[in-house]
Amino acid sequence: QVLLEESGGGLVQAGGSLRLSCAAAGRTLIDVAMGWFRQAPGKEREFVAGISWSGETTEYTDSAKGRFTISRDNAKKTLLLQMNSLKPEDTAIYFCAAKTGAIVTWDSAWNDWGQGTQVTVSS
Repeated sequence: QVLLEESGGGLVQAGGSLRLSCAAAGRTLIDVAMGWFRQAPGKEREFVAGISWSGETTEYTDSAKGRFTISRDNAKKTLLLQMNSLKPEDTAIYFCAAKTGAIVTWDSAWNDWGQGTQVTVSS
């Protein structure tokens, strides 16, 4: 099991930036993909970005491409999400997640989850 704790959320104006962090603890992160999901009010949780355990492979939802960057530091057991050019529609609770094996975009395949951090983008 990987224990996950997010930080870095907050309130930002449209066009601004935020950097989310996720601290991992517990088992080794070898062969553990990590990712970010988000859930807006009244909507289902959706995949935002994922990164392989080596960091060599990343995947983004279309709305995040070109604006968000996912990265990880396995030595520090930290996952990051740099979010630039934020839009009001990015407002959601953002969750860090982990799973063994490859990145997939459906949330049911991810084993471990953080509690989430709120991101609010004002217009």
